[in-house]
Amino acid sequence: MLDIAANRAKSEWTLTEQFGRALWDFFRRPLFLWTPRPLWAWRRVILRLFGARIGRNVRFHPSARIAIPWNLSADDNAAIGDAAILYSLGAISIGRDATISQHAHLCAGSHDFRRADLPLLRGPIAIAHGAWICADAFVGPNVKVGRMAIVGARAVVVRDVPDHAIVVGNPARIVGERPEPRQAIEAEQR
Repeated sequence: MLDIAANRAKSEWTLTEQFGRALWDFFRRPLFLWTPRPLWAWRRVILRLFGARIGRNVRFHPSARIAIPWNLSADDNAAIGDAAILYSLGAISIGRDATISQHAHLCAGSHDFRRADLPLLRGPIAIAHGAWICADAFVGPNVKVGRMAIVGARAVVVRDVPDHAIVVGNPARIVGERPEPRQAIEAEQR
């Protein structure tokens, strides 16, 4: 039997976290969402002010939704697309040169369905160097997407994706391997 009242009665967040989330919710629209698209540097500054660890030349589209910035890190040259959802209840790390395409959803939170009170689980997500999370894809908690991997459009990833793997479908399955960019160029020249 579910105990929804017990779930709602307990607080999963400290007072500091609640205050930080309230501040972020208040300032996110005017300082992030409503900014013109070319103001990449401005959005990096705002995210850093809220505790995110953001590298150089990272591009966050203004419509990207970030739940808890201090649980987010993005390395140099990462790109987060239009209306991407980074539900960072747990840690989300995005490697350098990685791309999170439009409407992709990285969900670093869930509930323990085995318990009646459904406690919050905050599982980390790690997107490695050069990985590409395509449009509308979903990546669940406790998942690592490997180096140079591709998660195809609308794929649902609930298990780790190996380096260089190309995965598609629901649940995601491996359909190919992505070569290193240098190898692809050399193969074209042959």
